[in-house]
Amino acid sequence: MPPSSFDVSRRQFLSLGGLAAASLALASCAPTAGGAFATSARELQFWHLLSGGDGITMSGLLDEAVAAQSDYTIRPTVLSWGEPYYTKLAMAASGGRAPDVAVMHATRALGWTPGGLLDEWDLDRLADLGVTQDTFSAPLWEKGQVDGKHMSIALDAHPFVLFYNTDICGEAGVLDADGRLKKVSSPREFLEMVAAVAEASEGHGLSYGYLGDGAQMWRLFYTLYTQHGLEMELPEGGSAVIDRAAAIESLELMQQLLDGTLADAQSDAGTAIAEFSTGKSGMFLSGVWELRTMEAAGIPFDMTTIPTLFGTPSVFADSHSFVLPHQSAPDEEKRDLTYRFVADLLKNSFDWASAGHIPAYLPITESPDYANLVPQAHYAEAAELVRYDPPAWFTGSASNFQGDFAGAVQPALMTGAPAETALDRFLAAVDTRLRQPNPADPQVVS
Repeated sequence: MPPSSFDVSRRQFLSLGGLAAASLALASCAPTAGGAFATSARELQFWHLLSGGDGITMSGLLDEAVAAQSDYTIRPTVLSWGEPYYTKLAMAASGGRAPDVAVMHATRALGWTPGGLLDEWDLDRLADLGVTQDTFSAPLWEKGQVDGKHMSIALDAHPFVLFYNTDICGEAGVLDADGRLKKVSSPREFLEMVAAVAEASEGHGLSYGYLGDGAQMWRLFYTLYTQHGLEMELPEGGSAVIDRAAAIESLELMQQLLDGTLADAQSDAGTAIAEFSTGKSGMFLSGVWELRTMEAAGIPFDMTTIPTLFGTPSVFADSHSFVLPHQSAPDEEKRDLTYRFVADLLKNSFDWASAGHIPAYLPITESPDYANLVPQAHYAEAAELVRYDPPAWFTGSASNFQGDFAGAVQPALMTGAPAETALDRFLAAVDTRLRQPNPADPQVVS
């Protein structure tokens, strides 16, 4: 049945969720500024998983959107990041009693679409509000499409990038005349650059935390793998399609970096953040969301896309995206206002860049003001180079897929064990998942 007439059964939801609703940390906030006085305004329910600095920035954007008009107010509900959020959202959508709009990682929409957990976006309604394909970079727009339908609208791209300490890198002689990191185009050149930075650093040349963090391992691996001009394919019911030579070469480069001198051989995310933020290392591999951390640390730093080491510019990323969780009988007036709200946030998302994310709406990133925003403007090109998780119902941010990668690859990174063995373990785990049905698919679970 089409999404508009299908509600997921209790058994489907329990198969999908994986976590009890009792585990949720739920904070339902009061309407944003203006709501108490705009008595004729309709209230829109907005769920998201943004906390910390991201949550503060989003709260500011919501306040601005409400203050700029008098037709709607927003009641935001913030839930714990990851599976707790997706479990609660699935529960609401499965009964057709979902919020008017929600934030979802773009990589998760594919798994939700077959079961009717999301309603489709009407592109004509968006176009009337100035939101069209031409106002997004191709990778971000195309990721919103599932089986010919547009299921998500990107707010941003948040890529995996390279931070660098400009003082340390200047001393190491790896900056160009403009004070930017010199270009390198091969693994050997990058290793030599990191070695030079290590000599000028109090600690390591590069900080990279990966222990117990499958997402961090996968982000670097998939960046390097896709720089070979390749992507991993996950055919449903089949076997993973991957270029073994390219995958092993990517893993072996990660092992070379983790030699104890270039980078700590065994470091978690917190240790890596601490090392770079205290000026003890010259480079740092992580996501753009750590921008605020480094600004607060007061160190001299800049940011850039990860150098193209295998021929094809490419960078791993995900996107916070707007979705319409399924409603059995949507209020059309509120649905119209929801479209307006999303368009308003996109058009006024300049401040979202302060959290490190690259706004998806091109009129923002192509503006003169954004060109003067540093270091954000120095990695804005990443929005054109994005590579998302390979499409499958079980991939995406906060998914078990990245945990599978950690279980297979972490021992090889820690000990230098054969990369080929790690790859075989990972592929075996992926093939097992490919044989499992999507628990949200009504044709599979009744």
